[in-house]
Amino acid sequence: MTAQPLTDAVVPHAMPDRPARAERPLIMPGVVPHADGTCDVRVWAPHAQRLDLVISGAPPRPLNRGERGWWGLQVHDVVTGDRYHFSVDGGEPRPDPASRSQPEGVHAASAVVALDGFAWTDRVWRGLPLADYVLYELHLGTFSDAGTCDAAIAHLDDLVELGVTAVEIMPVAQCPGGRNWGYDGVYPFAVQDSLGGPAAFQRLVDACHARGLAVVLDVVYNHFGPEGNYLGTFMPITSDRYRTPWGSAVNLDGPHSDGVRDFLIANARQWLVGFHVDALRLDAVHAMMDAGARHFLAELAAHVATWSQETGRTLHLFAESDLNASRLVRAPAVGGYGLDAQWTDDFHHALHALLTGEKHAYYADYGEVAHLRDAYAAGHVYGGRWCDGRSLTHGDDASDLPTERFVVFSQNHDQIGNRQHGERLAALTDLEGLKCAAGAVLLSPYLPLLFMGEEWGERTPFQYFVDHGDPALVAAVRAGRQREFGALGSGGDLPDPFAAATWRGSRLDRAAAQAEPGRTLRAFYRECLRLRRDLPALQPGPRASVAVDQPHPATIAVARHAPGCRTWLLLNPTAETVTGLTIPPGRWQIALDSSAGRWLGRDGVRENPPAPGEGLTRLGRSALLLVELETAP
Repeated sequence: MTAQPLTDAVVPHAMPDRPARAERPLIMPGVVPHADGTCDVRVWAPHAQRLDLVISGAPPRPLNRGERGWWGLQVHDVVTGDRYHFSVDGGEPRPDPASRSQPEGVHAASAVVALDGFAWTDRVWRGLPLADYVLYELHLGTFSDAGTCDAAIAHLDDLVELGVTAVEIMPVAQCPGGRNWGYDGVYPFAVQDSLGGPAAFQRLVDACHARGLAVVLDVVYNHFGPEGNYLGTFMPITSDRYRTPWGSAVNLDGPHSDGVRDFLIANARQWLVGFHVDALRLDAVHAMMDAGARHFLAELAAHVATWSQETGRTLHLFAESDLNASRLVRAPAVGGYGLDAQWTDDFHHALHALLTGEKHAYYADYGEVAHLRDAYAAGHVYGGRWCDGRSLTHGDDASDLPTERFVVFSQNHDQIGNRQHGERLAALTDLEGLKCAAGAVLLSPYLPLLFMGEEWGERTPFQYFVDHGDPALVAAVRAGRQREFGALGSGGDLPDPFAAATWRGSRLDRAAAQAEPGRTLRAFYRECLRLRRDLPALQPGPRASVAVDQPHPATIAVARHAPGCRTWLLLNPTAETVTGLTIPPGRWQIALDSSAGRWLGRDGVRENPPAPGEGLTRLGRSALLLVELETAP
């Protein structure tokens, strides 16, 4: 669908479950050229007394002051590619806080870009229902050898063949240098120049839609990076009322916070409407401090619902949060924020601790099979119960929520990259453990997320890397990493986050997917996703369709049903061989056995499962899926 013009004010409609009320107009900031040769210039700078547009080779042009701190101007001689700055009160010219392109980096001039000139081919694309999401998280800079948007397109067909339905892209906002995870962005409207810039990102989104892949973009609204951050020159973007791990919090509830909130909401609109992105993954929402009457997340969700109606596309919001707070995904009518789904770290921690035996840091609160059982039964392990590591009662009860409200994973960029050496799960457990993890995630009742390369057991690390231009900042990053891991009692040297070799060493080794055991592991992932797609009982749905049991201290059984179909998943995430297990009554056949020779397993069960009442033996770190005979695929 062709993007709607982003230069006009947009007034959200009232949500169906709330009374109509006046909304402040949403103004799209930045420099936006039009086909008629005009160019709209809009900047929010509430404390400025004077604001000038400074175009290379031309005298400064004063902007006109409007209401609520907005400044504007329409010009007729600015064209795509022109470089420009803004000067506040006659001060040093600075890049546009809403720049769409920084081709020479974070300290250089902004470039005028015509985003509406792209020839989209996805007019029939309408997005995906939430329950259909199978997410694949990737970092564009390490997903291919070239590390660009265009180079990523060559690998999309592999994801479709695997069974993935949505690509989740780590942040693309402009950061300093050419190597970064993306969480040091300082120009939230600009696409990182080293990834190819805005046009390349449009091509990537269009290519995904052509293959039936939804696109989820990771956005960071809880902080901005330290280098090249001139936002404070223009606006009161932060507040000293709260502190976060990155410093002062983003100003979501203090004086002038309406403008800050609108700046972020306009950014979300650019990605979802202007770039045709299907969903946003909101980074660390627990660090978005807002004590106002209407939380920023609820306001954003209301806007996104309106844009979905406006565009005719299904749009979603996913939250990363360590709060275990069900209000994030509950409906506004019952006091929730109205987001669509949230990441569930509890599931990962419970599974990881069992497969690896790790008990350091936050894994100390996990490690029992009952923890994983609870994650299957209720979404969270800590859903209103005491947590030793936090020394408080953590989370609330989410056991009534539909299962598609939770995103689960055995690996992601944080859980790998924030380890001392960036080790993946393949370096911490054996092939049987990897298959057990895949079965646990992909056959769960939740929305599964894979991290790039895990499907073939990628062993190259994913390490933390930056490319700051300030030597003092680089030294501070190095020292901070040393302090962090020193406090955890970790020994040995850390990879240098500034070294280009750290970034190069984090790129995928695609040759491993063509050799054993990578080839077979990838086939196992593909079969899990086929079963998930083909068996109605494996679709996300009401919690009442899922029954979780612990038939032995070392195992978890997950029984699910849908009209005409029943499944029974038995997981043994421990190293213990379990004997004497019984299966529930029914006419079953084996749909998947991770221990089978087909999957390079050690000793699978018989071709047909034991009859109900007969003993069943399961080796350690295994997954077995049974399907009722008459409905098996």
